[in-house]
Amino acid sequence: MNEIRPGDRNLARGVLAGERRALAQAITLVESSRADHRVAAEDLLDRILPRSGQAVRLGITGVPGVGKSTFIEAFGLYLIEQGHRVAVLAVDPTSRRSRGSILGDKTRMAELSRVPEAFIRPSPAGDTLGGVARRTREAMLVCEAAGFDVVLVETVGVGQSETAVADMVDMFLLLLQPGAGDELQGFKRGIMELADLIVVNKADGELAAPAEQAAAEYRGALQFLRPASRAWKPEVLKCSSLNGTGMAEIWDATQKFRAALGAVGELESKRAGQALAWMWSEVSETLLAALRVHPGVAARLPALEAEVRAGTVTPTAAAERLLAAFRGHP
Repeated sequence: MNEIRPGDRNLARGVLAGERRALAQAITLVESSRADHRVAAEDLLDRILPRSGQAVRLGITGVPGVGKSTFIEAFGLYLIEQGHRVAVLAVDPTSRRSRGSILGDKTRMAELSRVPEAFIRPSPAGDTLGGVARRTREAMLVCEAAGFDVVLVETVGVGQSETAVADMVDMFLLLLQPGAGDELQGFKRGIMELADLIVVNKADGELAAPAEQAAAEYRGALQFLRPASRAWKPEVLKCSSLNGTGMAEIWDATQKFRAALGAVGELESKRAGQALAWMWSEVSETLLAALRVHPGVAARLPALEAEVRAGTVTPTAAAERLLAAFRGHP
């Protein structure tokens, strides 16, 4: 399988058999924006869907420099030692100017990338808010169908809305670091409210004491926030990705979280709600793409953009005229 063949059923068979090349090729297919590839991707997803949905889905975010890649490598290696297979979907920022992306996460997880039980897939964020690529959800289903029972989604973590990743994972982990000034002022309330688990990284050496202090401050802050789930109160833990300590406690918290939500039916309802949110997200993206290439819109767009720049037409009025052209109204 050296190239994508739209409609090739062997690709689905390869994914279900756990073939790494088929897995990589399938994710390339679902990430493609070509019309024939989109049709093939939908067919592929239909075929593998019954084998997906069984993995633990964990979203991980944090500001640049907090050590997300180092943490994911240490955590992934720990999980593999426990008998799990780990897929990492790492999303890198995309330049708004060049449209390029470094995609360097795989090089930052060199040890994990060499382990057969791990699969790391870096993808560009593109224009999608929330630090995840538009097709991350589909890539997650492909990884699950290929037999990976833990899927880690690493977000860009650059201050964008984190709602997107929270709407596709079971548990949302916020990674923080000690010794960075006023800890509580560095993060918006909204991100704290989304977090199911807060982990203070780099709790080793000279930062061990500051990490303990930071963890205590976050525990205090959580007392003033309403938990997202009636079955789970967010916890604050510490770890050292460098030394590999604290990973067992984080995995234990993940298991307790899933058990707590599962016992009251929240995990199932959460995934159902995420599926609906995914559907409407696709509707929005597809409609916007169709609007941009509509002949009536394309004919009016240059003049309307010029008028908006000149200040002779309000953006709202211009938008209404474009939508009218899309609907076929004069």
